[in-house]
Amino acid sequence: MLIRMTSEPELQQGVGEPDGFQRLWTPHRMAYIKGEGKPTGPGEDDGCPFCSIPAKSDEDGLVVARGSSVYAVLNLYPYNGGHLMVVPYRHVADYTELDDAETAELGLLTKRAMVALRIASGAHGFNIGMNQGSVAGAGIAAHLHQHVVPRWGGDTNFMPVVGHTKVLPQLLADTRKMLADAWPQD
Repeated sequence: MLIRMTSEPELQQGVGEPDGFQRLWTPHRMAYIKGEGKPTGPGEDDGCPFCSIPAKSDEDGLVVARGSSVYAVLNLYPYNGGHLMVVPYRHVADYTELDDAETAELGLLTKRAMVALRIASGAHGFNIGMNQGSVAGAGIAAHLHQHVVPRWGGDTNFMPVVGHTKVLPQLLADTRKMLADAWPQD
């Protein structure tokens, strides 16, 4: 929830010189920074959110689509609006641990995610990939997940470059519904 956003430069009182910067307060990001909801260990019973999401309703879990061995879910901390992940139900950490059916369905749902994002949001391109292991940047290294990040021409602006802030124009629940409605059927 956005607590406070100023429209005029705000002079900060206290120690130091006033800087005149505007502040976009995003306290909801503190949960991500503190690692809330991250597994406490490598096992599926160690609090893995990717293992608990499938038991929730699509709306509560932000699930966009479900297959027989993988599902597509919105990222709680998206790089761009519509950023989703394709995740196997089975708790595996490494791509080489997927069986052939899981590998095929992961590819199929990735393709369908691209189609849905093009229909729903007019995405011009995509960043698609997975980080294998915490040293490679995986936030939840114990459970494999592939990112599908929609991109648009000109989507890099001063906010992420200068302010290290993303402005997302739509709530996750609304994005989930829009993509689920645009998801290609078999």
